Amino acid sequence: MQQTASVAIRGMQSACALVLVALLNAACSTAADDLDRAALEAEILEWRESRRASLLAPTGFLTLAGLFWLDEEITTFGSAPDNDLVFPAAADAYIGRFRLTAEGVIMEPRADSAVFSNDEPVAKTLIADDTTENPVMITHGSLAWTVIKRDGRYAVRLRDFEHPALQSFPPLQYFAVDPSWRIEGTLERYDEPQRVAATTVIEGLGWNPESPGIAVFEKDGETYRLEAYASGERLFFVFGDRTNGRETYPAGRFLYTAAPGEDGHIVLDFNRAYSPPCAFNDFSTCPVASPRNRLPMRIPAGELFNRDAYVGTASSY
Repeated sequence: MQQTASVAIRGMQSACALVLVALLNAACSTAADDLDRAALEAEILEWRESRRASLLAPTGFLTLAGLFWLDEEITTFGSAPDNDLVFPAAADAYIGRFRLTAEGVIMEPRADSAVFSNDEPVAKTLIADDTTENPVMITHGSLAWTVIKRDGRYAVRLRDFEHPALQSFPPLQYFAVDPSWRIEGTLERYDEPQRVAATTVIEGLGWNPESPGIAVFEKDGETYRLEAYASGERLFFVFGDRTNGRETYPAGRFLYTAAPGEDGHIVLDFNRAYSPPCAFNDFSTCPVASPRNRLPMRIPAGELFNRDAYVGTASSY
């Protein structure tokens, strides 16, 4: 009987030891999970701060004050109402004219107009557009303009560095940070990168990015696919989901990821999904999510969209 009792005691000790190990492992696992969550939250909060700062920056999307498509060979501009392009009242009444040529857009300012490039006065000049290596910005008081090229067309994009939106812009709103929406996936590469057709918020204006392949990932036992666009050393996604139009921007959201290595491994962190520039102004040429990039699920992560909060920001004075 004594031997049986000893065996029972040893069994109980072993069981207790196993329970203790299990509890310690669970505690360590919980601590590790909490640490990972805290690290992710800190990372996302830092990203959110930089996101807001980029919108408020001088070349951010909240300083936009106009977008003028050039369809005629000669286009006059200034604040006077009889100009072809009427600038805000802060501009001189008659600044000059834009000439549309095979080389691009040439600005021909009046001799008495105070226009500058890199703080140097400029006269007649070709305004290198945003698709060139060194695009040119022209300044005039608190105003500045560049030339953009989209789908073979040219437009003058106007900024106001004293735009009222810079003072009135409300805090951005987000879903709670959720580690489960930081998802590993794989880029299934095309045999050769493909030039694909996409639409934009401007009717009749197309966009033809290069796609290296399709991102494949799983969520809750289901497999999903998103076409990726090449963007330097990163991948760019324009995607839609079932939060669009209710909680997030109707045309979809943007997301960047690091480019994959040879194994195709990528991380899609939807906590970093954000509204396109056209959510905040009427002067952007944002692409919209293509039918193949509209996911049949809700993605409650990333940036929210509040139409009422953003009315009257960079869209108008």
